[in-house]
Amino acid sequence: MDIPDTLTTRRAVLGGVGTVLTGGGVVYAAPHLGAESSEPSGPGAPGSTGVNGSDGTNGSNGDSTRASQDTGFHHSTGTAGLGIDLAGHPIMGSMDAPVDIYYWTDYQCPFCKRFEHGAFPKLVENHVRTGNVRLVFIQFPYLSEGSMTAAVMDRCVWRQVRESNPSHYLRWHAAMYDAQGEKGSGWMAKENLLDLTRGVEGVDAAAVETCMDEHRSDIETSLETHRKYAAEELGIGGTPAFILYNRAAEKAGKVTGAQPYERFDEAITRVKNA
Repeated sequence: MDIPDTLTTRRAVLGGVGTVLTGGGVVYAAPHLGAESSEPSGPGAPGSTGVNGSDGTNGSNGDSTRASQDTGFHHSTGTAGLGIDLAGHPIMGSMDAPVDIYYWTDYQCPFCKRFEHGAFPKLVENHVRTGNVRLVFIQFPYLSEGSMTAAVMDRCVWRQVRESNPSHYLRWHAAMYDAQGEKGSGWMAKENLLDLTRGVEGVDAAAVETCMDEHRSDIETSLETHRKYAAEELGIGGTPAFILYNRAAEKAGKVTGAQPYERFDEAITRVKNA
């Protein structure tokens, strides 16, 4: 695998440098940028990173929470280093991990399912559980109307479990990919997804349904805002897509597609040691 030696700087990622991905591999852009570029005004503007995050806290990440267990799930109202508003997104792993992986996914995407059943378990075992990486799950519903329904339900499931049983989110998330059907088959209809949810231990399907009925419009607006920001400012055009980010060094790399674990392992090492 041919991976250039230089890593993309934070400003380069935000400015669209190094966003062209070849063959689904890892691509890094040269770090020299010249003059300081203006920051975008997307959700969670990067200017708030480092001090006074969107939750009003101070710290390296603007995070409102800190990990008590490196293997658990957490939530935050802070802003990540690339201007990604963390509110509403499940975060797996230590909040103090040196490398963020932002993972954009669509429950209708067959390549996301391939990643979930392929590299994902080893990535969690070898890098999330060891404290190297915190993994941020971000919905990018773009393949069908059902993708949006599933993304709204994802948000509602997370709202329902995040305070008391956050680890149950992963059970539901995995069940969604296990049940994935063909595009246009109707498997992503709301009632079908609620039936699936009823079979997931620890998730209250009735509460999820109430959340969807009462808050769907607001959640869809939030999802569209995040999707637009990821597409226009970070160059995310499909799923699965990943940005690996060293917050301390402000260096980043991209991985796109259902790549083998070895590519993620090498990319994490490069970004961590930047």
